[in-house]
Amino acid sequence: MGVRPMYDAGKIVPGLVVFVALATSPIWYNAVSGQAAGKPVLEKPANASQCAAPTEYMRADHMELLNAWRYEDVREGLATYRASDGSTRERSLSGDCLACHSDKTQFCDKCHDYAGVKPDCFDCHLTPRSTPQPTVRSTGNAG
Repeated sequence: MGVRPMYDAGKIVPGLVVFVALATSPIWYNAVSGQAAGKPVLEKPANASQCAAPTEYMRADHMELLNAWRYEDVREGLATYRASDGSTRERSLSGDCLACHSDKTQFCDKCHDYAGVKPDCFDCHLTPRSTPQPTVRSTGNAG
């Protein structure tokens, strides 16, 4: 028995070329367009003294801390938290974290966009703004 010829070589080779091109297209796109995002640079909040936990922990695991706070505050009624520096803090995204990290677009969104995650924090919590917005008051007259 000899070597059998490959009868579908006309389909297999172009198919492999197309597959490799599609599989590596994100790499080529980023190389050509320069769209690859660099690590976000965040400014330390001006009014910050100490975070609820060390910086490296907060960068990697803040979502676990916030989930624990939510459970412990809502389900167990534990409204305070002992921070890594020994201080007692409020278990509150709005009342504690957002006091320093007040600009959502410059702090939260930069990292979440970089990581490709869509947190649901602001489904319930008010979205912080970088500048105060004027309050529009209704006079109650429908007209």
